[in-house]
Amino acid sequence: MKSVVICGSRKFKKEIVEFEKALRKKGVLVFPPILNTNRQIDTLPSDLKRYAFIGLTLHHLEYIKKAEIVFIYNKGGYIGNSTTMELGAATVLGKPIFALEEDNEEPCRNVLIDEIVKSPTQLINKLK
Repeated sequence: MKSVVICGSRKFKKEIVEFEKALRKKGVLVFPPILNTNRQIDTLPSDLKRYAFIGLTLHHLEYIKKAEIVFIYNKGGYIGNSTTMELGAATVLGKPIFALEEDNEEPCRNVLIDEIVKSPTQLINKLK
């Protein structure tokens, strides 16, 4: 079984966690995003806030490097700034990129997505 990194917005935290659980139940090694909803990070002094965001960003980029497959959880076609950056990193690293839906705003992101898969089961079938 291959490994998967999930990329997506914290606005879909509940759905991403459910998607991750479904993959793990089938024995997939999953590298999930850190979906921080604790906004106390915004109250840190600017230098510490910068370091916190560097850590969060680099941590997930390491997951992208480790995983064999990248899955973009983009409900409604939404891809935000961080996921756009992660999509670019995955492309540069030559990773196969799957997404839940087509991007609804930017056609140039769509060309980087290899295939649309609508469920954990569909993604698992692509991993075999």
